[in-house]
Amino acid sequence: MSALLKVQPVPPPIHTWAQYEREDAQSDVKLEFANGQVYAMAGASSNHNRIAGNVFGELRQGLKGKPCEAFVSDMKLKIDLGHDQMGYYPDVMVVCDPADDDSKHRTNPKVIIEVLSKSTLRIDKGEKFLAYQAISGLAAYILIHQDSMRAIVHRRSNQWWPEILEGEDAVLTLDEIGIQLHFRDIYDRVNWSEVEN
Repeated sequence: MSALLKVQPVPPPIHTWAQYEREDAQSDVKLEFANGQVYAMAGASSNHNRIAGNVFGELRQGLKGKPCEAFVSDMKLKIDLGHDQMGYYPDVMVVCDPADDDSKHRTNPKVIIEVLSKSTLRIDKGEKFLAYQAISGLAAYILIHQDSMRAIVHRRSNQWWPEILEGEDAVLTLDEIGIQLHFRDIYDRVNWSEVEN
């Protein structure tokens, strides 16, 4: 075969933040953004939705009358580190900065919570974890398992070292926002027969 006929791999297109926001607004699925690359988010399982919804509901109730506000997965998080820009949709985030009020995204959450699934595990524990640590006001990053009653808590005050919580009687204490989340409430209505293989 002639060298001229060889098929060369085409690099994925590089997007600006403005292009990404336009595409995301017009897309039928949520799109995430990492340094010019756009990725479609996979759909979530029933249990994933139950857990994220339970956490959001408990936080929303517990934060009534307080300066912090909880957002569920439809609110975008923008991380701008100069050369590096990311746009993610955390499952739940809590924002306490009154100046952080753009209509399309937030930039400085105090707490981020992701519900782990097989399709997102690597990114949630790797790429996102590293990106989230660069958010100046972030105090805690929590990873909640959906296949067992287990959570991994990373706190800035503890140099992001993992704290493991497990079991039905476990309580996730978030002193950063003055809230306690009981695992019985986090996992309410989870159908254990639907756990991901």
